[in-house]
Amino acid sequence: MAQSAIASKLEQFGLEAVPKELRSTSWFDYFIIQFSFSVNAGNFLLPALAVMEGGLSFFQAVLCTVIGASLAFFFVSLLSLPGSVHGIPAQYAIRSFIGTKGARFFSSPVRTITSLYWFCVQTIGGTLMIIEICRRYFQIELEFAPLAMLLGTGMAAIAAAGFDAVKKITKYFLPFLLAGQGVIFYLYFTTRSAPPSASNMPIDSNSALLTMALYASLVFVQYISGVSASADMARYAKSPKHGFFGLYAGNLFGFFLTACFGAYSAFYYNQLNPFISASTLTDSIPVVMVILLCSILSMFSINLNNAYTGAFSLLNIFPALGRLKSAAVFGIAAICLSTIPAFVTEASYFISLMGSAIIPLSAVIVVEFVMNHFKTAQISSKQINGRAAVAIICGICIYFIIPDRFSPGFFTFIFSGLLCLILIKTEKSHHD
Repeated sequence: MAQSAIASKLEQFGLEAVPKELRSTSWFDYFIIQFSFSVNAGNFLLPALAVMEGGLSFFQAVLCTVIGASLAFFFVSLLSLPGSVHGIPAQYAIRSFIGTKGARFFSSPVRTITSLYWFCVQTIGGTLMIIEICRRYFQIELEFAPLAMLLGTGMAAIAAAGFDAVKKITKYFLPFLLAGQGVIFYLYFTTRSAPPSASNMPIDSNSALLTMALYASLVFVQYISGVSASADMARYAKSPKHGFFGLYAGNLFGFFLTACFGAYSAFYYNQLNPFISASTLTDSIPVVMVILLCSILSMFSINLNNAYTGAFSLLNIFPALGRLKSAAVFGIAAICLSTIPAFVTEASYFISLMGSAIIPLSAVIVVEFVMNHFKTAQISSKQINGRAAVAIICGICIYFIIPDRFSPGFFTFIFSGLLCLILIKTEKSHHD
């Protein structure tokens, strides 16, 4: 009986559509979920780098990164519609865009690897911060691998329980996340800040515009990959409008706070992570513990999303697994890989490698959905979408050709999307 009661509380729906009577999640619920996902160490990175490496001012860094994020989040919310309209997960819907085999053996592996990687990065970063705080304030030495596995197990287990568990947990986390963010805000604006160093002084207006465009494009590239996962969350939406606007508002408002914290930490304290810079502004152990708790819960929140969507991607590759087994397999892999710090120390290599596939794939998904599948509920039986394959392959080649200083990710997205659009128009003209 106990096992039956537990099983009844676990999400049972895999690739099949969620029944309409179970689609009851409001826009505000989605707002809370996405907001809870937003403020975390990984998302601070680009706003902070816009200051520390780009030489932008606080306001310039916030403005350009929010513009890039707002555009990416629009497409992410748009691609939530297959979930909110038809109740199906993202990777299953993508079968219509690039073909059944294209989705199962290219798109889903890319999304699974992406979710695994970011799960590991968040877990490793959180583990290192806990170790540092315990060493600095309590003279306690913790072992990296056991702690990383413990954190990873907790996050993977909650995500495996399903959407309802993720929704409830993020609501429970929200007051603590807000408290931690409030403490950081208070410390920043009540502590005398050192003048910005010479490297952080705003650059001239012409150079600033180019740099702002670069970082706007980098942020766009970072978040556009969400188009291949947003429908997973939106399956339980009351309506398409609730899913779209809840996801968009939560993502955008959460990122705005993230950009403010990250840029401020970099501009005034020369530190990429606001959790760390704020913790150095006080000697109060209770205050430091609030900041630490906030950082841990922010890591948990974003990794619930990574594990939840990653498991669906794995399920689309191996449908016979079922949702619970795919969640278990993903969780075990994520826990084990979270013990490898090289995923953080060699982040630029891994992110660049993943971007070569993620960017053209995301562009093709957006164009195919808007041009051909916006209103359809049918899953295509086509094994491979030839034009999509051509656009993706060409995009991957372009990605490695374009020099880094020209933002290859943004250029590749535009190139792949335009090429796919041209091929669609060409095919239609031949049929007419």
